[in-house]
Amino acid sequence: MASEESFVVLVHHRGSIKRKTRSGVKFTDKDPLCIIVNPTTSYDDLIRSVLMKLGLEGAKRVKKFFYRIPVTILHDTVKYDCFTIGSDEDLQVMFLCRRQFPEVRTPELLAKLIDVVSSSGGSNRNTTNVATAAGSSSRAAVASSSVPVYEPAVQLVASPSFAVDLNDGVGDEVGSFDILPNALKGVPPVGVGDGVLGDADEDDVKPDTIEDDSGDEVGATGPALAGGGSSSSTQQYPPHFSSLDLDAMRHEGVLGHAVGFGARDAEGTAGLTEFQIGQQFQDKDEALLSVKSYSIRRGVQYKVLESDHRRYVGKCSEFGNGCTWLIRLSLRKRKGLWEVKRYNGPHTCLATSISSDHRSLDYHVISAFIMPMVRADASVSIKVLLNATAAHFGFRPTYRRVWMAKQKAIALIYGDWDESYNDIPRWVLGVQLTMPGSVAVLRTSPVLVGGQVDESQAYFHRLFWTFPPCIEAFRHCKPLVSIDGTHLYGKYGGTLLIAIAHDGNSNILPVAFALVEGENAESWTFFLSHLREHVTPQPGLLVISDRHNGIKAALEAPDGG
Repeated sequence: MASEESFVVLVHHRGSIKRKTRSGVKFTDKDPLCIIVNPTTSYDDLIRSVLMKLGLEGAKRVKKFFYRIPVTILHDTVKYDCFTIGSDEDLQVMFLCRRQFPEVRTPELLAKLIDVVSSSGGSNRNTTNVATAAGSSSRAAVASSSVPVYEPAVQLVASPSFAVDLNDGVGDEVGSFDILPNALKGVPPVGVGDGVLGDADEDDVKPDTIEDDSGDEVGATGPALAGGGSSSSTQQYPPHFSSLDLDAMRHEGVLGHAVGFGARDAEGTAGLTEFQIGQQFQDKDEALLSVKSYSIRRGVQYKVLESDHRRYVGKCSEFGNGCTWLIRLSLRKRKGLWEVKRYNGPHTCLATSISSDHRSLDYHVISAFIMPMVRADASVSIKVLLNATAAHFGFRPTYRRVWMAKQKAIALIYGDWDESYNDIPRWVLGVQLTMPGSVAVLRTSPVLVGGQVDESQAYFHRLFWTFPPCIEAFRHCKPLVSIDGTHLYGKYGGTLLIAIAHDGNSNILPVAFALVEGENAESWTFFLSHLREHVTPQPGLLVISDRHNGIKAALEAPDGG
């Protein structure tokens, strides 16, 4: 499988085919295999690889494959149908579609497995010796497995407004921003600092929540982070697998070298097996990724002797015991590049133990590797990322480490939690500029520094908003609204409040929204008073709710709407 055109195929071996979804056909199996193929792979080669990964050679045979074939692409939305693969000619259809639809770089197959019947003559062709099967050198680490879910012991961090005096928060309808601070900020989680986590201690860091692959996430006190594999989302996604652009992670013409893991020599040659004096890197991060990936590929360990903003020195853990491997990199100030100044290699030692994990395969390395997959689909499951990482590096990292790597990738792509809160005023202004008549009421709380109010920053407190079509539509709806709230999970938590109207055909229409610190009398009063003022001024309005104590108190208050 050394061809430059090799690529990954996700092979589902459980579950069923789900039709009539928004994207057409989907496979319901959530734990696919990662099989590496190339255009010369035959139908029998593919079968042997699948059975070998499953450990079912001689016990099961593949009757046929179902291919999730792309048929149309419209506005970046891919529609899929189902195509049966049962021969070499059928398999060529998959290779052809991959060339015709470059947006779908990772094909998906569903293998239909049946028991081997010894008396069926030629039907046992799938049970041949797999010792020479293509891909037989793949590690067992990439086989499907059940990954335990880690439940952190830390409590969820509440809304950032809890850290300040909520009663002191002042604000007005967004639009006159002269009264608003320059930045919104939040309270960091307890026990998690702002610095970069050390490689050796990364598995001791307890994040707020870690999701499992059912689409739900597990926290210390209950479900946390409802969001189909993405901590930056609160939407419950239907089970599916993303189209993973694995080829985007490779240098052109060099198989198996992820972007950010390669190096260049003085002539610009990329992806060398051994380091050479004169090789250059764009920055220190790229240099470290290259050293770590080299160590992982070799299956050896090394120690860091020196690391600062000007130099980086590492040597083999067995240095002095027969191995002389050493590398020294320095910053070239004039060019701003990092360069290999000294190198003793290759390693002459042997791995002293066999392990399915590698110390250098930290979440920083994994994050750089999975970045294109997360960029293509932020809801890609941790298990898919874990299997892809194991298939690429040959070592299987912990579930938690891959989860942390995905959080880092999401933060680099979409911004972190604090940046997202800081974008709220700009988002409100953008909505009001593009949709005149939109109503947005932002409340903030002051930041105290040394007992003094910091005018340049503020804590996010509450936000109410609605749009002109919602306001206009309610005039033609029944005189009633249903109100409810749903908890948000993540670094800061909070609650989303919503009001829903009903038209003459009993169809529902969301008409107003609010982000608040939680369900209490003050937050419901904030929401209902603005709902009454901007959306539902009609008298005699019926309110349907779950009779939460906060709702009852707000409705009974004089200013509760």
